[in-house]
Amino acid sequence: MMFKNRQDAGVQLAKKLEHYQNQDVVVFTLPRGGVPLGVEVAKHLHAPLDLIITRKIGHPLNPEYAIGAISEHGRTLYNELEIAKVDPTWLNNEEARLMNEIKRRRYKYGTNLVSANGKTAIIVDDGIATGFTMRAAINDVKKDNPSHIVVAIPVVPERMAQQLETLVDAVISIERTRAYRGSVGSYYHEFEQLTDSELLEQLALK
Repeated sequence: MMFKNRQDAGVQLAKKLEHYQNQDVVVFTLPRGGVPLGVEVAKHLHAPLDLIITRKIGHPLNPEYAIGAISEHGRTLYNELEIAKVDPTWLNNEEARLMNEIKRRRYKYGTNLVSANGKTAIIVDDGIATGFTMRAAINDVKKDNPSHIVVAIPVVPERMAQQLETLVDAVISIERTRAYRGSVGSYYHEFEQLTDSELLEQLALK
């Protein structure tokens, strides 16, 4: 399975979510990479779109390796074994830095903070690896008391899908795989990182 780009993945994912058309749905997406997919899903379902802003906590010696995640309103999630090995002062400083970045993004990106209370909340992202940022997003959405929570992701490792299914009502994907390639970008021909300006252009398409 390969996607041309995030828009292509979003169009295909939207078709898998047609069951939710004409229902009381709110689409949430994780910036930056999830936004092009979220826009396609929201357009297809004629649903409002909002952002759930989370940040990965990367290992101090390998920032690409997630040892946790922090969200705008939810609790911080950790890989407890890895967190026990890092300097507590570094961790406190890193969490403060990431929270400042979350606040900056919220101020920059805006959005209307659509309520999910009593509605079906569909959380969309462009991929998943450790699952920390998605779990942080789920915790944030749960605070708004939606009637149902659906995670929508183009490709998800089977074990991760099973873990997420214990937290939400449904996990919708194009491919569930037992042979995950190890990175989200390996499923896309085009996988450039979005800038703030490009993200705002994407939101304007909704």
